[in-house]
Amino acid sequence: MDIIVLDDYQGVALRMADWSRLQAQGRVEVVDEHLADPDELVHRLAAYDVVVLMRERTALPAGLIDRLPRLKLIVTTGRRNPVIDLDAARRRGIVVCNTTSPSGSTVEHTWALLLGLCRHLVEEAGNVREGRWQTTLGRDLAGQTLGVLGLGRIGTEVAKVAHAFGMDVIAWSRSLTAERAAGVGVEAASCADVLARADIVSIHLVLNDDTRGLVGARELALMRPGALLVNTSRGPIVDRAALLGALESGHLGGAAVDVFDEEPLPADDPLRRAPRLLATPHIGYVTERVYRVFYGEAVEDVEAFLAGSPVRRIDGG
Repeated sequence: MDIIVLDDYQGVALRMADWSRLQAQGRVEVVDEHLADPDELVHRLAAYDVVVLMRERTALPAGLIDRLPRLKLIVTTGRRNPVIDLDAARRRGIVVCNTTSPSGSTVEHTWALLLGLCRHLVEEAGNVREGRWQTTLGRDLAGQTLGVLGLGRIGTEVAKVAHAFGMDVIAWSRSLTAERAAGVGVEAASCADVLARADIVSIHLVLNDDTRGLVGARELALMRPGALLVNTSRGPIVDRAALLGALESGHLGGAAVDVFDEEPLPADDPLRRAPRLLATPHIGYVTERVYRVFYGEAVEDVEAFLAGSPVRRIDGG
C-alpha cells in the first residue's frame, strides 16, 4: 500500500509522527511543494493507493479523482475539507478520513495579528533594524469594542481573551441567541450592528454558500472610519476587491489576514502591496502541537484502514 503526503511545506511530516509501520508495508513519499497543475498532480498521484492531504492546500475535485484508478483512501487533516468531492469519492468506493483539529493555535494567531496590527510591530521592528526610531502611534485595547463574526469554538475563545484586555465584545452568528452570548459575557447583535459598532472586527466563520462574500463593499462601508478587520477564517468570506478598496481609500485603519482566495498567494497579487495590511501565509494552525495531532492521527487512519478497522470517515459514514 503506497502512500503520498502532499504539501508538506516545512518538510516536517515524517518527523511529526511514527510512519515506520506504514513504511514497512509500502512506500511513503512526501511532497514539499504545491502541485497546482492538475495534469502534474495526476502524474504524481497515479502510482499511489493513499493520499494524505494537509487541510485544503490541494483540491481533489471529481475530474481529478476519476483519473486516479488506483486510489483507495484519502486522509485529510482537520475536521472538514470542502475541496474534496465526497460524492465522487463515494461513487468510486474511495474511503475519505479526517483527523481532529485543535483550535487554540488559531486563537493565539488571531491575537498575534490583532496586536501586531494595533502596535505596528512589523513597521517598528523594521525601524529598529534600519536605524529609525518610533514612527507610529499604537492603539489601546482597553475600553474598545471587539466585534466577533462567528461565535463558535474559536470565536468564543477569542472573545475570552478580549475580556482579559478590558474590551467589550459584541458578536453575531446565524444561530446565536442572546442567552448563549450572555453565557460567555458577550452581547449578541446583528451582523450589520457588529460591523457598525466595533472598533475591531474579527472573523471566525465556516466558509459556505451563506458566508462566501458575506463582508463586501457595503458591509465594509458600515465599519467605523479607521476600524480594523482581522480574518483568520477563510479568505472568500471577505470580498477581495472590496477589502483592497477599503484599504486604499483609507476607510479601514488596517487589516490583518491569514487567509486568501487563492493559496499560495500569487506573487503578483495586489494584496501583497496593499497599504495598512498585515498578511501572513495561512499559519494560524501551523504549530508543532497541531502538526503532531494531524500527522499522528493520519497515520492512525491509514493503519486502521489497512487493518479493516473502523476509521474516521469525514462524511460520518
